[in-house]
Amino acid sequence: MENPKNIGGRPPHIPTPMSARLVELLTAEGVFQLELCRILEIDPKTLRKHYRAELDRGAAKLEAKLIGHLLRIASGTGATALKAITFCLCSRFGWSPYAPPPRRMS
Repeated sequence: MENPKNIGGRPPHIPTPMSARLVELLTAEGVFQLELCRILEIDPKTLRKHYRAELDRGAAKLEAKLIGHLLRIASGTGATALKAITFCLCSRFGWSPYAPPPRRMS
């Protein structure tokens, strides 16, 4: 008796260049992975298995876009710019307003 490879269930997912591009573009626009799974009609594990590079590139593009907006806001004046500058210093450079000032070398 032969044992067929696929008995029931969903057919295997075969990625296409179009679906890969769609995953990258939607990730870069901030669409969550669960929403991508609904669009492609696949499981989250399948999404990460077949589209890891596209998810990573899309996330990097989104982060770069957000940093650009944050730096644009930080270059302004006023309270909003001060908050943006403080956030940049804390998140990107490890600065803390609660840390003691560095000791001076005499």
